[in-house]
Amino acid sequence: MAKGSSAIVAGLTAAAVAAVGFLACQASANAPDSVGAPSAGASAGVSPGASPKPGPPRSPTAVPTDSGTGARVVYALAERRVWLVDAREKSLRTFPVMPSSVSPLPGEYRVSSRSGSIKGSDGVPIEHVVRFADVGDVSVGFSAAQDGSMKAPDPSMKTGGVRMERTDGNALWTFATIGATVVVVP
Repeated sequence: MAKGSSAIVAGLTAAAVAAVGFLACQASANAPDSVGAPSAGASAGVSPGASPKPGPPRSPTAVPTDSGTGARVVYALAERRVWLVDAREKSLRTFPVMPSSVSPLPGEYRVSSRSGSIKGSDGVPIEHVVRFADVGDVSVGFSAAQDGSMKAPDPSMKTGGVRMERTDGNALWTFATIGATVVVVP
């Protein structure tokens, strides 16, 4: 029983750390440009009391900037979200995911293999597996649990399955064929 309790505590701790990271990322994305910048008195052309017009806030479902161009899958680690983006830069679909215990570094990857239906490294039957990176001896890819679950991974296990709902897994499976671009952003 103690082993199960420690796994629950570890899972809750991992979820809390991820939530704090997400909130910190959101806060930094919405911080004014003046934070951490030289004071207004040091720059010419800015009158005292004047402040620059803020730009429109970024939609929570907008494709992240600096995520490449062209048709691609964008996976935002901090936001725990995936976008399917077409060649015209239009987001065709976006959805939340449950990250694996092992994540790839930010960068551009290619879909290297796919499996219709297998057993995940955590023992859960999964479908529509789209692999795109290797981190050490762990293969990282998107998948959907056949039972529809999106449980947080056991932090003591090295798993690479980024889980999503089955309908989202179907859409990603159709979109991300072998060789498709996957861009991982922080």
